[in-house]
Amino acid sequence: QVQLVESGGGLVQAGGSLRLSCAASGRTFSRCAMGWFRQAPGKERELVAVINWSGGNTAYADSVKGRFTISRDNAKNTVYLQMNSLKPEDTAVYYCAGDHTAYRRYAPNRLDDYDYWGQGTQVTVSS
Repeated sequence: QVQLVESGGGLVQAGGSLRLSCAASGRTFSRCAMGWFRQAPGKERELVAVINWSGGNTAYADSVKGRFTISRDNAKNTVYLQMNSLKPEDTAVYYCAGDHTAYRRYAPNRLDDYDYWGQGTQVTVSS
């Protein structure tokens, strides 16, 4: 059974930092893209950041560029999201996602391209 388990969420003041982790089990994702998405109350789920299988290609939502960094450790089957300079509008449930297709040169940025999803971790940024 494939599982993606997010951790590291919580409550932080504006300007603070958090580091999210997503540990995968039941399947290796070392050959597949992974991503972070988020969903705020009353809004659709949206892309935050994605990374290809090797870590050589990343993409970010405009709203987080320069503040968030996605990375991965294939030996640990884990992907990370370092979030700095957090803003109240970053408040959302953050979801980790894994692609099924191996060795894509570019990480896909559509939700539909991801086949595996975690349960999400809440990030709340207070003003």
